[in-house]
Amino acid sequence: MPSKTKAKSRALKKIPARRWAAIRLLAMDVDGILTDGTLHISSDGSETKIFSVLDGLGLNRILRSGIVVAWISGRHSGATTVRAGELKIPHLIQGRTDKHVALQELATQLGFTADQCAYLGDDDIDAAALRWAGIGVTVPGAMPAAFAAADYVTTRQAGFGAVREVCEQIFAARGLTFVP
Repeated sequence: MPSKTKAKSRALKKIPARRWAAIRLLAMDVDGILTDGTLHISSDGSETKIFSVLDGLGLNRILRSGIVVAWISGRHSGATTVRAGELKIPHLIQGRTDKHVALQELATQLGFTADQCAYLGDDDIDAAALRWAGIGVTVPGAMPAAFAAADYVTTRQAGFGAVREVCEQIFAARGLTFVP
């Protein structure tokens, strides 16, 4: 397995705009991508998560541009369900640790090829999906397997605009600007 430094430098190679422009499905893990990976669990068992409004606005604009968005999480979470509902995320898949299979099934169902999919993940269970997608994206704090599988590493941290950064890459490649 390559070292984290080698994997990270490989992942930071510039991705041609044509590849970003080809994306029709933007799929991602939740914990460690849309959040910083921290779970807040109270003594009564209730859970809270912190989501970035930067990511939310980016996803809202991506959805309005016609790109399909999916969240694929290894665990069920009421907080994730609520946030996905607020943002009108059309595909919320929870309790699936086989992210690669879940992503392929969804892409097939929607009629998309791997080259039309981007996937964001940060952990070992995301690595196969990162490799399969046309563009695999991870974040600076990811596990080594995710770094090794990724094509791109965001400059922003998970839960602090990393997803928005990817949304902006796609928009820039299409010659679009974010509009209110």
